[in-house]
Amino acid sequence: MALKASRRGAVPPFIVMDVLRAANERAASGADIVHLELGQPSTSAPRGVIAAAHRMLDADPLGYTEALGIAPLRARIAAHYARVHRFDVPAERIVVTFGASGAFILAFLAAFDAGDRVALADPGYPAYRNILMALGITPVPIATGPATRFQPTPALLDNVADLAGLIVASPSNPAGTMIHADEMAALAAYCRRRGIRLVSDEIYHGITYGIAGETALRHDADAIVINSFSKYFSMTGWRIGWMVVPDELHRSVECLAQNIVISVPTLSQHAAAAAFDCIDELEANVAAYARKRALMLDGLPAAGFDRLAPAEGAFYVYADVSHRTNDSEAFCRAMLAEAGVASAPGTDFGTGRGRHFVRFSFAGAEDQIVEGLRRLKAWRR
Repeated sequence: MALKASRRGAVPPFIVMDVLRAANERAASGADIVHLELGQPSTSAPRGVIAAAHRMLDADPLGYTEALGIAPLRARIAAHYARVHRFDVPAERIVVTFGASGAFILAFLAAFDAGDRVALADPGYPAYRNILMALGITPVPIATGPATRFQPTPALLDNVADLAGLIVASPSNPAGTMIHADEMAALAAYCRRRGIRLVSDEIYHGITYGIAGETALRHDADAIVINSFSKYFSMTGWRIGWMVVPDELHRSVECLAQNIVISVPTLSQHAAAAAFDCIDELEANVAAYARKRALMLDGLPAAGFDRLAPAEGAFYVYADVSHRTNDSEAFCRAMLAEAGVASAPGTDFGTGRGRHFVRFSFAGAEDQIVEGLRRLKAWRR
């Protein structure tokens, strides 16, 4: 007799990781691959972070910490909101998490019950809907497009009913677009009127071009805000993030964290506190992203990718390729095989129209961006 397997694990794959595996297999066989698929900084952690980690390794046994995180790190995060957003966030409301991914799990468990309906933009980061489904929560995709810069609006939300939550991301993945201050205010007011919990993914804050990221906390004290040290702070593999939770969810998040993870890696916590002393180095990374973004916005149209989202933040360019294919997965496979360029098909991020889109990442080294664009211009499939 076959043993039972849970339906919770039957979630779709994260396709970009499948693309990475295929690219690595081709590279292992001798092919020269340009990686434009991964949303991972090519820069290392700041020097001050690495130095702090060395000091901790030499001086501390690295035992458990409180489930909410060490007090010095929570205080530094609170000071970060005061410095960047001119907004006071009590350190007590900050929860250190196992990356932003761990924050999503804690947030969804604390805020929603199985069967609840939670809206999210389509296209959007696939882990939102996949984690929701694994927890028995129903993701409700909101079809967005160029007219709203691929972001949800109150008018679009009026087309769906019985929502318990809304997940927004600014800057967004895959489109790189932002929710501006007036738009965030409108979404927050809409959610308050309708009794909808707002969850704001702000992990790309700091990596923006011409406009600063707007935190949902300024507009909704009951919002759950999620951030991470992986993107702006260039600490992807350290697996550390944070969330700001409203008072009514604080104890439930703490209890969930105690039971699910016990605590976030101690070394990463102490090292992350030093990241806030490395702003000059981090801003130099953002300046490099801006240069690579300019290369992309100039080079992609020359290579036949001329229908692009605005790329206001993060390190992505989302390209409409419907004039070249109606199957973005096959298109990306051909791009990898024939041009040696790895990219992410839009089907990873959208339930329907994703077959008409491709996401290019400019998180990698500048010489890789230049070479990738050269190959794409020569390819012209």
